[in-house]
Amino acid sequence: MPTRALRTAASGMYAQQINIEVISNNIANISTTAFKKNKADFQDLMYQEVNINPLSTSTPGLQDNATNKIQVGNGVKPSSTQKIFKQGDITPTNNQFDLAIQGEGFFQLRKNDGTYAYTRDGSFKVNSEGKIVTASGYTLEPGFTLTTDITALVVSKDGTVEASQLDGSTVTLGNIELARFMNNGGLLALGDNLYGETQASGQSILGTPGSDGFGEINQGYLESSNVDIVEEMIAMIAAQRAYEINSKTVKTVEDMMTMTNNLKRG
Repeated sequence: MPTRALRTAASGMYAQQINIEVISNNIANISTTAFKKNKADFQDLMYQEVNINPLSTSTPGLQDNATNKIQVGNGVKPSSTQKIFKQGDITPTNNQFDLAIQGEGFFQLRKNDGTYAYTRDGSFKVNSEGKIVTASGYTLEPGFTLTTDITALVVSKDGTVEASQLDGSTVTLGNIELARFMNNGGLLALGDNLYGETQASGQSILGTPGSDGFGEINQGYLESSNVDIVEEMIAMIAAQRAYEINSKTVKTVEDMMTMTNNLKRG
């Protein structure tokens, strides 16, 4: 039926609109520190059995059996979006407070309401209390405090934090731990480069950088976005073409319906 074709084409247009929105967000965040690209997933809609032999229901003695029917689809629907947690490039910054994770893991942050969030964005700063915080003011956990007599900070690949003092001595301030999850894809994107733990992700597992499958920490570096602009532009063109073809299908079905109505009048 023409109306089925209209609905099917419309579902295709809507699906590609969602696809283009996801791709656009990836491209917009190509310079966002440690951004992980999104991918839209789709599922086909329920199928209907269509009678391909109209005589089977109108001619006595001609049975309506499975050979007279075919399955016709009803289109497509967006099913989910997934984060692609592929490692981004590690870029040098020469800033002692910039930390990049090479491998698995997230920095654990304490938010202002006492809950925890997780990030791969290691562009940290020092607040007025001497604590290491994000641009949004969330505290790195487990934390440590810098005092005014500290002249330099050294973070080892295993997360050990040491500080040089004015008198030339070195003191160990603490250890940065990383968090990982059974299912990174189940994490909830919160914005501000943050992720939240969910039932789908499983509880966070804390550990020492560089051991037990955790990545290493690189001081003076930041992880870049893992968006590949060439891949995204190709995907954008493909989505645009699919949207155009579905819109042409709508026009074709409209022409067919007009032609049918004219034949009936004639």
